[in-house]
Amino acid sequence: NVAKQKTETGSLECKNTAAWLLDQQPFRPLLGIVCGSGLGGLADLLKDQKVMSYSEIPHFPQSTVQGHAGKLVFGSLKGTPCVCMQGRFHLYEGHHIQKITFPMKIFKLMGVETVILTNAAGGLNQEYNVGDIMIIKDHINLPGFAGINPLMGPNDERFGLRFPAMSDAYDRELQQLAEKVAIDLGYKEFIRRGVYCTLTGPSFETIAECRMLSMIGADAVGMSTVHEVIAARHCGMRVFAFSLITNQAVMDYDTDMKATHDEVLQTGKDRAHQLEALVATMVPLIKQSKTH
Repeated sequence: NVAKQKTETGSLECKNTAAWLLDQQPFRPLLGIVCGSGLGGLADLLKDQKVMSYSEIPHFPQSTVQGHAGKLVFGSLKGTPCVCMQGRFHLYEGHHIQKITFPMKIFKLMGVETVILTNAAGGLNQEYNVGDIMIIKDHINLPGFAGINPLMGPNDERFGLRFPAMSDAYDRELQQLAEKVAIDLGYKEFIRRGVYCTLTGPSFETIAECRMLSMIGADAVGMSTVHEVIAARHCGMRVFAFSLITNQAVMDYDTDMKATHDEVLQTGKDRAHQLEALVATMVPLIKQSKTH
């Protein structure tokens, strides 16, 4: 099964999928958006929509998680041609890491220049509150320490360099833009900037693990995003990402609190309007930023 997934994500498959998608709708997207758990409403902002189920797209993985619709939506957002993933893929679903990052290569081949990624995350920073929006300034790829990296194996020079830098993975100009937009929208009280750590899941973290992650500098923890960011940067696309803090990570043995996926989805629903306003206000301003 792993060998089959690797075969289905090669350069020829990428080309075929991108060509098929461009044949289905009339424009080349410049912006790609990835919706995290409970955040699929971002796709509803697009005008003149063309919607495709992942199941009908050649070589595309399938999303199996509640809160991930499993649809690719093309459309226009404030005049910018976009493609939006309603649902992403995770290691814990059994997908090979090449399959998880396959859509980033497709984005690149279709003409996407900037990617906005969203996720639901647990708050490790004790100053964070449920409902906060954290602009990601950096990440810790903990699975990468064990050899789980989307760039493992032969490098395809058509996408990027063998050893891409990650010190600038999250575009600083876009971080500043997001912070300014958030303040202008009146979100100053719940906008943060911090470090995101990814784990494989699907089990939520133990108390000892949360304490360790906090000690090494992580402000939030989740089960996605980082692998997509690495692939997107390898392909030369600009990246902006933010986490919705949907639950407080449990750091104390003297508590009955525990994380649940239902809580994650509910917080996404409660904060949906602000998230959509933040992205919708940012998008037309991104075009004025320099191209990397």
